[in-house]
Amino acid sequence: MKIVHQKGNSEIVIAEAPIPTPGPGEVIVKTVVSALCGSELGTYRKEGLPSGNNGHEAAGIVSALGEGVTTVKVGDKVGVSAISGCGHCDYCAKGQYTWCDHFKFFGHMHAEYFKVDAIACHQLPQDVPWEVSVLITGDGLGVPFHTSTKLRSEEIKTIAVFGLGPIGLSEIIVQKHLGRKLIGVDRSADRIELAKKLGATETILVTEGLDVPAAIKALTGGKGADVCIEAAGVPVTAKQCFLAVRKGGTVVFNGEQPALPLSPSDDFIRRDITAVGSWFYHFNEYPAMLEAYRKGLPVASLVTHQFPIDQAAEAFRLMADGKTGKVLLRYA
Repeated sequence: MKIVHQKGNSEIVIAEAPIPTPGPGEVIVKTVVSALCGSELGTYRKEGLPSGNNGHEAAGIVSALGEGVTTVKVGDKVGVSAISGCGHCDYCAKGQYTWCDHFKFFGHMHAEYFKVDAIACHQLPQDVPWEVSVLITGDGLGVPFHTSTKLRSEEIKTIAVFGLGPIGLSEIIVQKHLGRKLIGVDRSADRIELAKKLGATETILVTEGLDVPAAIKALTGGKGADVCIEAAGVPVTAKQCFLAVRKGGTVVFNGEQPALPLSPSDDFIRRDITAVGSWFYHFNEYPAMLEAYRKGLPVASLVTHQFPIDQAAEAFRLMADGKTGKVLLRYA
């Protein structure tokens, strides 16, 4: 089978590999579509992998079952969660795999076939397009949807999204659907334009020396945004979120990043600031994401480019250049 090899130093090679064999409780999925994630860019640009890739958003048709699998059958249309739990703890019983103390991560999904736990498979309706299927079962929509479950207060009117990569743009779509005003912040003019098309009320193109928190306060009557979402994964941006959020507001961390110096007094206590993390999504949230799509959430609008697997190098190059929304690889 063909598989994308992320060799590092911005090099992508299409390699040949044997079709994986399922172990107990596992299935093999014949890939129809996989999605590139911004979290892959570090591997792509820097050290690479000895083999394969860290692709973790995909959907396709079940082609083989491991021992003991009863929840899906060969021929089923499925999307998958890259995070699978042990299947036995209290968290797994509730479909909260990311909280399982023994969760597993499945990658190498930029390939004609991939392996995953059967309990990580979502059954997909036949009428849902593949480009929607891969987003409502992966972190393309999963992270923003999971984030939205933490932002239920009716007092939240304005949200600033720092970083307009695929996750940040998806945050724009989800929060716009919920009736919030959105301020999109990024250094890429292309992604600023995408944010406008997807529903951002205001945008801030970051240039050298621009005081971003001051710009956000100028757009919010001097108060600051009700919520600031950090989706860039940059310490400087994270600090700006605390400066740009209003008193009593909330900072949400979506972007993975290194340790960050924060002051309990200045950043939290004296302004009553709440900070929360939001990683991936709970497996049990899939039905609600499917329902949101059926009620008009424009999931497919996040996709700007689609390529056959043989053009994966171009797909990664465009995304790394900050010129895309969600980028898909197709296998059929």
